[in-house]
Amino acid sequence: MTVERGVRLMAGFVILLSFALAHYLSPNWLWLTAFVGFNLLQSAFTNWCPVMSIFRAMGMKDANCGTAE
Repeated sequence: MTVERGVRLMAGFVILLSFALAHYLSPNWLWLTAFVGFNLLQSAFTNWCPVMSIFRAMGMKDANCGTAE
């Protein structure tokens, strides 16, 4: 799995989890969804989000590893 795919997987999981928590516990969990959305938005412009650093430290490779941009 690549870092980019891992970020999408993690974002999707956290969004679904926050919707479930908002439904069963408190609507305040929707702030977590907003936080994930904001991070995805800023990563579209900066090509960086906190989870990318964590996944790289875990040994995941970038999708363009070994190719020129």
